[in-house]
Amino acid sequence: MKAIEITSKTDKTGHLKIDYNLNKSNKNVRILILLDEDAYEQDEEKLWMASISKNPSFDFLNDPAEDVYSLKDGEPFND
Repeated sequence: MKAIEITSKTDKTGHLKIDYNLNKSNKNVRILILLDEDAYEQDEEKLWMASISKNPSFDFLNDPAEDVYSLKDGEPFND
């Protein structure tokens, strides 16, 4: 198997643009992206929140019947 390593940067919106000619057209390709672990850990929560906010599986939470708690419930926690 042949491995190709390309270094690149993302643009301001986080999109990756690769300028590399494979000299092959109409072929399926597989791309492997490895991220620096420190950078991944910092952005992991933001990525997770962004993906679940768009996930239709959580649409039921917009139902007013799901609002079972209010600010008057419970007791304040002062630590």
